[in-house]
Amino acid sequence: MTDIFRLSFIIILLTIALAAYFLVIGALFTNRVAKTQRVITAMPGRSFGVGLVNFVFFGVIALVLFSVAGNAGDFIRFILTVPALLITAILAIMLSFGLAGMSNLLGERIFPDQPAWRQTTWGTVILSFACALPVVGWFLLFPYVGFVGIGAFILGLFQRTQ
Repeated sequence: MTDIFRLSFIIILLTIALAAYFLVIGALFTNRVAKTQRVITAMPGRSFGVGLVNFVFFGVIALVLFSVAGNAGDFIRFILTVPALLITAILAIMLSFGLAGMSNLLGERIFPDQPAWRQTTWGTVILSFACALPVVGWFLLFPYVGFVGIGAFILGLFQRTQ
């Protein structure tokens, strides 16, 4: 029984930290998050496809590099681990911007009369708790939101501002 309370407490603390993280990303990189949010609104299907293809492609490359590095000598392990870590870091950055745009969009749609920082905070809280839902949140909602976010970030890189 104490494990349930401990897990709930950890999820609440991580949600607060994630909300603060998305507020900071939104404040420091306003244009990039806004562009990602616009792409999510305009092209969610295309964003999902682009995000899925890129995540699978670069994820497999990183996984293969980590796997080969695990069975290699010290020097080769270092040479293979550096690009694998770089690919993983780039995927994490794209996911961060995508989830920030998605939480902004969620907060904007659910709470249209609130200030922007409250929209982001409540969007993050709602998205976090929805993704924490067993099975459906873990295996359907979070991958969908993540792939859409990654794809929107990538598409936003190649779009011109009007």
